[in-house]
Amino acid sequence: MRCAQDFMREIPVLRLDDPVTKARKILRDEGFRELYITDSKKNLAGYIDLTDALRITATKSNVTVEGFIKEPARAGPDDSVEDVAKMMRQFRTDSAVIVDSKGHVIGGVLLSDLFPVIICRSELRGIVRDVMTGKVVTTTPEDPIQKVYSLIMESGFSAFPVVKKNRVVGIVSRRDLISSHRIRTAIAQHAHTAIEEVMSKDVITSTPDDLISTAAERMVARDVSRLPVLDGDRLTGIVDRHDILKVMA
Repeated sequence: MRCAQDFMREIPVLRLDDPVTKARKILRDEGFRELYITDSKKNLAGYIDLTDALRITATKSNVTVEGFIKEPARAGPDDSVEDVAKMMRQFRTDSAVIVDSKGHVIGGVLLSDLFPVIICRSELRGIVRDVMTGKVVTTTPEDPIQKVYSLIMESGFSAFPVVKKNRVVGIVSRRDLISSHRIRTAIAQHAHTAIEEVMSKDVITSTPDDLISTAAERMVARDVSRLPVLDGDRLTGIVDRHDILKVMA
């Protein structure tokens, strides 16, 4: 039986007094969605994620990560893959921090690494309609990126389908906003940079009647974390990895 330590990888760890701009640079350049924070005794203090890093738009800032930390999904090296995935679902995180018996961080496990194993080992019953989120917050290609920034800060969602004339034409995420200095400057200055300039146009979708297992396999095959759900051309919901984990048998 494979356990957490089999999937453990080194994830950057910051100190409480490190600036948020340092966290933002690591998240942008190394592709992580979450980083762990330790105190002066190297004990786990929490984590910071992409949304927190976006809150500071300045190139330089003295604001530290201490004011943004949240409680992480925490696991031991011998915890089962299923238990680690359940913790991520409970905390709505994309990773779990692995700590030793003294509470020191020894690594992390990413949901993207566990997900292919979980869906192969679990019986995923039902159809997408059973688990999808039905009320979807959307935006349009012409909206300014400031709107998406505000939606991320206010809603806690990490990505939004982009809809034009009732058709999904793209998807825009936190990663799109943090990816370049130009975009962060536009947000800080309330410049009218349109969402269509930063959105991803290759949108992988599902239908309400697709099997949950089919949607999960599509996420793995295309390396995406969520699928807009279309009934014909009409957007009826969105399903993500956490939704899939709800039906683990």
